[in-house]
Amino acid sequence: MASQDHQAWLLEQGNIKALSREHRHGHGRTAHNMSSSSLRKKSDLRIVSKIQPGVVKSVLTNFQEVFLGTKLSVLFPAVILAIIAQVYNFGRPWVFALSLLGLTPLAERVSFLTEQIAYFTGPTVGGLLNATCGNATELIIAIFALNQNKVALVKYSLLGSILSNLLLVLGSSLFCGGIANIRQEQKYDRRQADVNSMLLLLGLLCHMLPLMFRYAAASTALSAVPTLNLSRASSFVMLIAYTGYIVFQLFTHRQLFEAEEDSEDGDDVSSEETAAIGLWSGIAWLVGMTAVIALLSEYVVGTIEAASESWGISVSFISIILLPIVGNAAEHAGAIIFAFKNKLDITLGVALGSATQISMFAVPFCVIMAWIMGIEMDLNFNLLETGSLAVAIIVTAFSLQDGTSHYMKGLVMLLCYIVIGACFWVTNIPLRECR
Repeated sequence: MASQDHQAWLLEQGNIKALSREHRHGHGRTAHNMSSSSLRKKSDLRIVSKIQPGVVKSVLTNFQEVFLGTKLSVLFPAVILAIIAQVYNFGRPWVFALSLLGLTPLAERVSFLTEQIAYFTGPTVGGLLNATCGNATELIIAIFALNQNKVALVKYSLLGSILSNLLLVLGSSLFCGGIANIRQEQKYDRRQADVNSMLLLLGLLCHMLPLMFRYAAASTALSAVPTLNLSRASSFVMLIAYTGYIVFQLFTHRQLFEAEEDSEDGDDVSSEETAAIGLWSGIAWLVGMTAVIALLSEYVVGTIEAASESWGISVSFISIILLPIVGNAAEHAGAIIFAFKNKLDITLGVALGSATQISMFAVPFCVIMAWIMGIEMDLNFNLLETGSLAVAIIVTAFSLQDGTSHYMKGLVMLLCYIVIGACFWVTNIPLRECR
């Protein structure tokens, strides 16, 4: 403990190389960490290094690492512009668009900060942070939508995240990776994919039962079927399953989920061998980033219908297609980059891990939160939405069953996503009618 405090003090004073390789021994990096690191870049600290050690140097070093340590730093001005557009009423569609752009680098920085904190807390606490903050953007948007009683928006956004990860991210990764490595067979460890597929199928069952109850009630003499109670009970079951998944991932079968780092990544690996900022700085920045994400999420929820009317695009298409693409752009890009490098285990860890987290944690969490808030939210996502989810999960499970990949698998997934996107493009149902 004293050693960790000393290292944290050195880092707070601007010594960004305080942690040695030995400190990282035994800290396996997850696929999400590896994916996010592909979009990071080294900050030029030559100017900051000339400043005398002290508070000013520490603040400037942290600022440079947090804001300039990513290739998405050019999108940070969108955060300021979104706030200005909201304050001066420049137009709600502008607020919506700028807020979406601003959320892109913030989501990547949350992943970076959780990894920095893991240097000091150890891999277990770091893994728990990643398990809860990995999809913080979607979860915060959902909570603000619930607060405004927009249950349909919550369902749309969470469904869109699952579809995007399974079909768009994984499909584009397998397609691009297959084209780039067309002369060699791409292989991956199917054991991790099997675990995620089982959990996704369990989540699908929990979505299908309330839907079938509704149709059963319509065809029988039953006046009311307790789908809401079933959904709440199923949500607890899903959260128990997700807890078991976390134990499986972080403790009993941890080796299946640790991304391997090899020498060909050179600079990327060496740059991630030491912490860039201190423990308390990381915590402070994480709290600040989360607060800004919450602010922009409130803007997104409050302006999505205005943007839909202004652009002539259905709310369902914006929620299911646009929100997940923009909100997870950094993570998606990282998955595709590693597919190009023929590292499909990392790609699968990102896509399937995110989909599992949304399905088995974010969705039931929102149902329980809605219950606490006195809002009736169930797991019935309606026939069209549930059918799309079923197709996505089944196609993914079948595609990953043999442990090998080629570009044709990715192409089929992408075409499925395009067809589903076209379906929601022509579907224009107001949120108030989708409860």
